[in-house]
Amino acid sequence: MRCLAVCQDELVIRMLDQILAPTVEVEFLVESRALARKLQAAGLPVVIGDPKRTDTYLKADVSPQTCIIIEDSGRRYLPKTVEAIRDAGGSLIYILGVGTADREKRAEAIRSHFPDVSYLSLSELFEAPLLTEFSRALTRARVQQYQRYLADADRILILLHNEPDPDAMASGLALRTVLHRTRTTAVIAALEGVTRPENLRMVNLLDIHVETIPRSAIDEFDRVCMVDVQPHYFPGLDRVDLVIDHHPEQPGYNAVFKDIREDYGSTCTILTEHLRAIDAGISERTATAMLYAIKSDTLFFNRQANRCDIEAFSYLYPLADANLIRKMEGAEITAERLQLINKATQHGLMTDQIFSVFLGEVPRDDAIPYVADFYLQLENVRWTLVSGIVHGSFVMSVRNLGYTKNAGDFVRRYFVDIGSAGGHRAMAKAVVPLAAFEARFGPADDRIGEKMSALLQEFLREAPEDKKKKEPVASHS
Repeated sequence: MRCLAVCQDELVIRMLDQILAPTVEVEFLVESRALARKLQAAGLPVVIGDPKRTDTYLKADVSPQTCIIIEDSGRRYLPKTVEAIRDAGGSLIYILGVGTADREKRAEAIRSHFPDVSYLSLSELFEAPLLTEFSRALTRARVQQYQRYLADADRILILLHNEPDPDAMASGLALRTVLHRTRTTAVIAALEGVTRPENLRMVNLLDIHVETIPRSAIDEFDRVCMVDVQPHYFPGLDRVDLVIDHHPEQPGYNAVFKDIREDYGSTCTILTEHLRAIDAGISERTATAMLYAIKSDTLFFNRQANRCDIEAFSYLYPLADANLIRKMEGAEITAERLQLINKATQHGLMTDQIFSVFLGEVPRDDAIPYVADFYLQLENVRWTLVSGIVHGSFVMSVRNLGYTKNAGDFVRRYFVDIGSAGGHRAMAKAVVPLAAFEARFGPADDRIGEKMSALLQEFLREAPEDKKKKEPVASHS
């Protein structure tokens, strides 16, 4: 989040820098060139300008998403400063009371002139909820912008990735709630429908309708939104209206609005923040779907989760139906999956805390990540590499405990030039045409598990990942 602090007092500036800089990208606007030089020498980001002039804020690249804090020491030019900021496009304005004798009287006077401006005392800067309020205000502005943009559309498409998982479906329900739409005016759809047992159970228990549509039908909608996926996933679709996703951001497309946070464990966490920012009511059905999605995508906070995921889970928990979630979780074990687990036990290879197995022909690709997740629970296993042949393609799921090297970087390192490969730190997937795979690695036989394990060991011995240039992600895990 970017913040511009309009301050003229050096002590206040240094206090703001100490409080905000660890979590906020803060820049200071001052009038005095001497003060600016002093602050710049201390390493603080400073711009010089007249706070009462609109062009000052235009030069500072102020936008509706910029959080602006104005120091209020009782001077008379404060209204002109607020007006100049608004004329430049700023809207998230906080006035910081510094040294004013009667705070309540001053705050009331400012609100009478500017009812949508928040007034803060210096002591409130030391409270953690202030940063939460900044973040929520920024999210509120972002949500209101895309709400207004989408409001006049007759029919909106909320497009999910193929074989939608709980996070995708629940995010679709959440976005429909944000937009105040119905099943008819905001259609949740995918090019390939839901078939995995646990996902079908969720669909049936929560009565979720995910329509299966052909690629050509996308053009029939007035607006196209995507959740838990980005346009690069669909070849030829290079422009959409809204993207909300927690996967690494991809180039090569245009979106009118987007909110991509790859450090979040679930897209539903992002949408929980959207819903809270606008004080939207969340039905029990939607809350249950979102809670299950966060729990599922983060393996109950055992992979790729942060504080925001935990806060979203805590907020949704009292709104959801815990009994329904337990029923959905009971759908994961099938006879087919048990057979594959037994096969993995018989043919798997364990080397240096890496479990690797090649399952041969597999009827459904969802069984491969299931086996990978299952074996990661075993004692002394830090990585799992589970692969098989699905409909003429080599498919491999990679899992790790999340605090080691990046699984997505591993699959991109060896497979992105011959197929589709990508993912997060703790989970990744590669899908490669069988002919291309065998041309590089040899016949797809029982030795593949050993070969993949050797590749991972080679990758783990290389230099730390932060010294390497990241490559684009091309797949969902």
